Formats: sequence, structure tokens, C-alpha cells
Amino acid sequence: MTFPGGTSVSRLTVYTGACADGLEGGTPHLHTASTEAYVVVGGRGALQTLDANGFKETELRAGSAVWFTPGTIHRAINRGGLEVVVVMSNAGLPEAGDAVMTFPPEIVADPDRYLAAATLPAVNVEEAVVRRRELAVDGFLRIAGALRDGDTGPLQRLYDSAVALVRPKVTGWRETWEGTVAEETRRTGEILDALGRGDGSHLLRSALMESPPVERWGMCGHLRAHDVAHPTVH
Repeated sequence: MTFPGGTSVSRLTVYTGACADGLEGGTPHLHTASTEAYVVVGGRGALQTLDANGFKETELRAGSAVWFTPGTIHRAINRGGLEVVVVMSNAGLPEAGDAVMTFPPEIVADPDRYLAAATLPAVNVEEAVVRRRELAVDGFLRIAGALRDGDTGPLQRLYDSAVALVRPKVTGWRETWEGTVAEETRRTGEILDALGRGDGSHLLRSALMESPPVERWGMCGHLRAHDVAHPTVH
């Protein structure tokens, strides 16, 4: 059984180090199929977003809870020790390429160039993280500038390129989704049907599960992620 509701959860320490525009934070990106939530547990910062309505900056501090739907370009800004618990819908999809970074259009439109820019090497990882963040911030600022001028063309072109990038993966994603989110939904329906009949036999199959954290480099910061698809059953 996956994490409740077929979601995934991780702890995020947002990157420091100034970008070209003088702000510290993560790599701007969007998700093509998944909704993401931030629950801020420490520090302060902001969430910068771009969508068809334009640019928005939302303050983040301990206790803040924000979430954003597929297509929302988001950039976490660190203004002092920003720590976030990230909850993602569709466990398995974000890890399988659902996220698309806002590299300049000539890179996002070319699958080979995008893959080369997005993939982190086995050595000198920190330098590569900084390089891909700068590329994504460049693309982010271009789209933000166009939206300020009332031009949604660059945003639409990014969306078109993002769809083209992920389209070959959709068949595999559907299999993942069927085994997580859809399966969890069906299980809940079966439980409700059983309870409606006065049948509580599922309670005898109760279990405790655990998934220790695994540290890795994320797009917005250092992640302590959990393998929610393969928990330890106690």
C-alpha cells in the first residue's frame, strides 16, 4: 500500500546561493499532471509563480500551506532557512519525468538538449545543479517579462514543448497511476461498501508501514524523500 491517497511526501531544504537576478532559491519548473503542496515548517521565503494570469509572489513562513495545480510554473525563494514538507499527488509520476524545467525555449523544444541540460552527472553534482538552475531561471525570467507585457506566447510555447517532452511517457505513467492513486481510490470504495453492509473484516488486515528517508538533489533544494511505493511493513 502506498502513502495515503497515492501521494508522496518529502522534506525540502531550499537551495541557497544567489541566481543571476540576485535571489536565492530553487529551479523553476512546472508539473504536467500533478498537483504539489508546500507545508512550511521553518524559515521564511516566498513562492514565485507564473501562469496564464501572470506573475505572483506568495510569502512563505512557518505554518504556511500552499498548493498549485499542473501548469503552474513555480520557483521557491529562500530568504532565511526555508524548510518545507512537500506533498505531491500521483506518487511515482513526478519522479518519472512529470516535472519540466523552464529552460530557454530552444532547449525545451529539443528533447536531446533538454535531457542533457536536466540530467545530473555522477560527479561534480553541485556545479551541475547550479548550472541547470541558472538555465531555468533564465527561461523563467523571459516568460515573466513577456507576461508583464501581456504576451502569453512564450508561456504557451513552453506548455507545448512540455507536452511534447512527456507524451512518450504517458503509457508508463498510466500504469503507475493505476497501481497507486486509482488502486487506493478503489480500495476506499470497497471499504465503504463493506462498512455499509456491516462488514469490518478489513480491519483485521491493518498494518503499520515505514519508509526511511533517502537524501538526494532536488530541483528546489536538498530532498529527504521517501520510497512510498515500497515501504517496510511492520
